[in-house]
Amino acid sequence: MSTKQPTVPRGIRNNNPLNIRLTATRWVGMRANQTDKGFCQYCSMAYGWRAAFMLLFSYYHKHGLKTVRDIISRWAPPSDGNDTEKYIRSVVHHLFWLDQHLKVTDKSILDNPREKPWLWFSLATAMFMVEQGGYDYDLNDVLSGFALAYNDYKVYNDLNLNNS
Repeated sequence: MSTKQPTVPRGIRNNNPLNIRLTATRWVGMRANQTDKGFCQYCSMAYGWRAAFMLLFSYYHKHGLKTVRDIISRWAPPSDGNDTEKYIRSVVHHLFWLDQHLKVTDKSILDNPREKPWLWFSLATAMFMVEQGGYDYDLNDVLSGFALAYNDYKVYNDLNLNNS
């Protein structure tokens, strides 16, 4: 009989559902003391989801990445030691599993997050399943993170449009 406890994934311990790497960017909701030298740590899972959605929104709006293939290729590039092709296949599989009528492929164009937010919830939770090895997520955290990101991104875009 083993007394070894199952290991909680790093992203769960860090409240970082999509394993965002630690950079010079100071995300809203980051813990003041970052003890993980490789990945961001957030005060709550909702703030980790917020950061993930902010990045995904910028991929779509700022960088013009509109397919699962484009998004995952940037999120988890082979140059970081990722099996990007496997990641893409897994996300497409999870998206199909969530809604078999979606007909999402790795090259399907994703709609604007403002028009189809449910598709972005689905994408992010599919990415979570890959990043956290099937660990469960709390839908309230996902929805809270999306609301925080959506409101902040809208304000950010409105300010940038007004300062153009």
